Amino acid sequence: MLPHADPDHPVIAGLAELSKPWSSADFFIRDFTTGENVPATIVRLPSGSPSSVADYWAFSRKAPYGTCLLEYIRDLNKLRSEYDFRAANHPLVGNPCSHTLYDPLKTTNLPGNIWIRGAIVQGSDVRPPLGVEIRIQNKQILAIRTE
Repeated sequence: MLPHADPDHPVIAGLAELSKPWSSADFFIRDFTTGENVPATIVRLPSGSPSSVADYWAFSRKAPYGTCLLEYIRDLNKLRSEYDFRAANHPLVGNPCSHTLYDPLKTTNLPGNIWIRGAIVQGSDVRPPLGVEIRIQNKQILAIRTE
């Protein structure tokens, strides 16, 4: 069963579970604006220390402005064949409905001078996935809230 992060129980994973670069874990987080439990994913990025918040990216799998569920794609052949993205050399996040791809290693600037992770590298979606704020406490990863 996947963890369900809420204010009383925010733990979604232990640091040991995500110790390798590009490892990931799925979870649910409560969206306080709608009250629904939203599927989300956290990814361990390939830089720095596994105990640094900056070395993770957590995002809502619910596509912004749509009904599709985003997918974290480690299979580079799938990125090439299903998304027709030949430049893939590391995992990406994809929207299977629009075939938009987001790069976890790139950031982009939204209106209001807000920098977010997951820049679009292919496709027509309006913005990257909604982020999930995380914290690390006592070797556990906590999901605090959605963007």
